[in-house]
Amino acid sequence: MTSQITSKSLTHKDYTVGWVCALPKERTAATAILDQRHADLAKPENDPNAYTLGSIHKHNIVIVCLPKGKISLIPAATVAAEMVSTFPSIKFGLMVGIGGGIPPKVRLGDVVVSTPVGQFPGVVQWDFGKAEEGGNLKRTGALNNPPNALLAALGKLEAEHELNVSKIPKYLDDLKKSYPTLVPKYIRSDSLQDILFAPDNPHRNRSRWQVIFLILWGTIFALLKYLLGSWDFTPRDRRADHVTSTTVSTSNVEGDGDEEDNCRYCDMTRVIKRIPRDMRIHYGLIASGNQVIKDATLRDKLNTDLGGDVLCVEMEAAGLMYKFPCIVIRGICDYADSHKNKKWQEHAAAVAAAFAKELLEYIQPSDVDGERTAKDILNQG
Repeated sequence: MTSQITSKSLTHKDYTVGWVCALPKERTAATAILDQRHADLAKPENDPNAYTLGSIHKHNIVIVCLPKGKISLIPAATVAAEMVSTFPSIKFGLMVGIGGGIPPKVRLGDVVVSTPVGQFPGVVQWDFGKAEEGGNLKRTGALNNPPNALLAALGKLEAEHELNVSKIPKYLDDLKKSYPTLVPKYIRSDSLQDILFAPDNPHRNRSRWQVIFLILWGTIFALLKYLLGSWDFTPRDRRADHVTSTTVSTSNVEGDGDEEDNCRYCDMTRVIKRIPRDMRIHYGLIASGNQVIKDATLRDKLNTDLGGDVLCVEMEAAGLMYKFPCIVIRGICDYADSHKNKKWQEHAAAVAAAFAKELLEYIQPSDVDGERTAKDILNQG
């Protein structure tokens, strides 16, 4: 159970871990996973960030979220720079949130952790480089490797998982007890179905003729209701209410909510069948870019271009990895195809936060005492 600390006085220099999120739901999961919450501290007037403070195991944590609607590489780097300026003792960071998985190895609800693969330091900015003949992109530049202390802790944790089960389920159970209102969205239920469509089986919305038919039918139905209503003895004010109600109902028929969130018109006969399994943790390459990937063909081409080693795609990590010493942890919420939707996002955020908490147990404060502060690294220029 988390609690607000009031008896212990902490300063900005007592915080050594920076936890960066992109979405409010990711921040919610991070806050819910804390062992303890700390009272807010004053911050400089020129720092626009909003921080959540707390602790996990022996680490004091600063949680910061990107400004709403500013999900891209540049804001992530800017937010991190402002954070380490206000909290100068931060030694390393965790970029924790959701991402799109690359099938078939990765599934919804899994966790992907950035670790070096070949020439890449765990994260590659897939849309940065030089355009070459034939429309190919030659990726240039290099991102920083994660701190050695984090890589060593990841290695130890991965070996531990070979011997014993992950503590992620335990941490999710703790979240359920501490924050029961989060359970419907953040804890997996049978309503979350892991469906993988073939790459050449795109998402289908209603056809144009279906939309036209529904609009015409709704207009005719509303007109009939109005005409029939004018023949009865219903008082004028109540009759107006009836017309308004009919108009609202017709509007709902025209657009059944967010089309991205349902595949009722998709070809379900070509769903790729797989054997059910439990959540897994994957270590390897994350591709980061400035645009959302919602195309299975582009997703698979990107993976092929990068040697078939990509496990996840997202939009913020490369902006941090240029200078900020961190690793990236992603809960998988979709397959980066045209069927991409928001149903798994909260649960994926919770799973990623739970893994980050488990990782911090394997990092002793003394392990990073000799590391340079993130502020020094960022100021290096």
